[in-house]
Amino acid sequence: MSWLPSRFQPWPALLAMVLAAFAPAGRAALPVADPTAFLEQAENLSRKDHSRFVEMLAQIHREAPRLSPGQQWHLRYLDAWESMFEGSYTKSESLLREVIDHSGEATLVAKARALMLTNLGVNQRYEEAYALANRLAAELPSLKDLAARHLVLMNLSQMLDLAGQTDLAIKYARMMEETALPGETRCIPLSLQVAALYNGKRLTSSSRELQEGIGVCTAADLPVITNTIRLVLASLYLDENQPTRALALLDRIEPSIQANRYYPHMLSERAERAQAHAKLGNDGEARKAALAAIAMSRPGDISEWLMVAYEVLYQVEKKQGNAAAALSYYEHYVTQDKGYLNDISARAVAYEVAQQHMLAQKLETERLGKQNNILRLQQALATKAIEAGRLYIALLLVVLVSIVFWLFRLKRSQLRFKKLSCQDGLTGIANHQHFIGEAERALRLLEKKQGDACLVSIDLDHFKLINDTHGHAMGDAVLKRTVAVCREQLRPGDLFGRLGGEEFGILLPDCLRTEGLIIADRIRSAIEATPIDGDGCIVSVSASIGLASTDLSGYRLQRLCREADAALYRAKRTGRNRVIADIQNSSLVEA
Repeated sequence: MSWLPSRFQPWPALLAMVLAAFAPAGRAALPVADPTAFLEQAENLSRKDHSRFVEMLAQIHREAPRLSPGQQWHLRYLDAWESMFEGSYTKSESLLREVIDHSGEATLVAKARALMLTNLGVNQRYEEAYALANRLAAELPSLKDLAARHLVLMNLSQMLDLAGQTDLAIKYARMMEETALPGETRCIPLSLQVAALYNGKRLTSSSRELQEGIGVCTAADLPVITNTIRLVLASLYLDENQPTRALALLDRIEPSIQANRYYPHMLSERAERAQAHAKLGNDGEARKAALAAIAMSRPGDISEWLMVAYEVLYQVEKKQGNAAAALSYYEHYVTQDKGYLNDISARAVAYEVAQQHMLAQKLETERLGKQNNILRLQQALATKAIEAGRLYIALLLVVLVSIVFWLFRLKRSQLRFKKLSCQDGLTGIANHQHFIGEAERALRLLEKKQGDACLVSIDLDHFKLINDTHGHAMGDAVLKRTVAVCREQLRPGDLFGRLGGEEFGILLPDCLRTEGLIIADRIRSAIEATPIDGDGCIVSVSASIGLASTDLSGYRLQRLCREADAALYRAKRTGRNRVIADIQNSSLVEA
């Protein structure tokens, strides 16, 4: 699978379970007469015995008026922790910011910032999260408290994993492992490394890291984290087309998952089970598992596992000839896929923006330092002769040229990253988000002048078979070649983008439906007539194409996409390698 598993995202529920490893074993009832020890004990119990933690929090609040300022700040941090655990993210953020800005306790501030990193990630405020991650990473060498250091390292590993920075995520996980707390298990850092390796596509079902992580976490009696790694192993079995082994593993861990009632695991177990049954041809069981996964979700949820469940239902209904149900499930699948891809794109862009801001701040600091040096030099040169004045002018010019040069490099770098954020990394054409934005803009202009346009949806036939038979390198070559062939048939003003996987979209402005059909069929013929030669084998490719036009569907992109997708689906069902366009009353015509 090519997506980032939600089980590795730093949500508060998972954070509470993971941080249990930082708490010392056992607890003794301490009198409130020692508030500092009482607060430390409460903090440890927050990760082991939540109900007792809540009782202690209420008890210490009754003693709040006689607490010292440092103890009151510690209490406020624990209040922020509890608010975040309950899902009150706004209240938690407010409390955390007070601790960070006003407590003056370096260790407490580091913990609060680590918790804030999780809060921002949960709320998809990625740009703020990665700016904070950069600051935490810079301050890490000066952080001496081991518990706070481990909390920061864990959050840094998770957030960089979200941004696709696999090597950095592994680096912080290993730093956490190398400076272990006394009596602490290696389970957490090992699970972080497994997460980063999996999301970076560096794991197989036989990888040493998987077995080591399962063994260590089982011995540490941390079933939630153990099940996380085992679900990764089941995903790898499915990736490697071993559905029988995946089912056997899921059957073995299902009782533990049900006992712990951890929502992401319950959802992913059902989705993986649906995938496994679908691969084995057990359509009934596949449908049952997929529907169970969907039944767990809440309205508006976006998840890769819900995407998997809808895809399985679409394939099953399509296989059994239930066209209406298949189309409905396909629309849900597309919604999940688009939402997930948008979130991945948002993370990557936010990370790059944070890196650029950090670079800009560094350059600004250097620029201010140079300006101060210039002022001091001016004061010293004021008493010197004309020759010294000429030297000053020369030095000033050098400094100014240096500043201009660095600012030019910064601007060029920003423009390059902006361009990359609009392009598909493999094919070089517009990515999904950029295509949608430009298409909506073009349609609004066409609507004002009552112009015509066609939206073309292209899907390569049997592309998964090409990947499975010849490998992903050949699949990438097919995608690149297809883009090159399509570009040869397009006009200069046409908008071309990759919508995801092997699906492409083309907006043909100032184009009647009849002209659009001719262009679409020309593209189809060109793709069919251009086989790919790689590693001594010839791979033939064909495409199914759906077309929608503004004269029937209007100028709203959402409706045009829906009509084009419906036409594309009809092209697939009626034999592939053909062009079908929408006509009035949602019937279709074949080119």
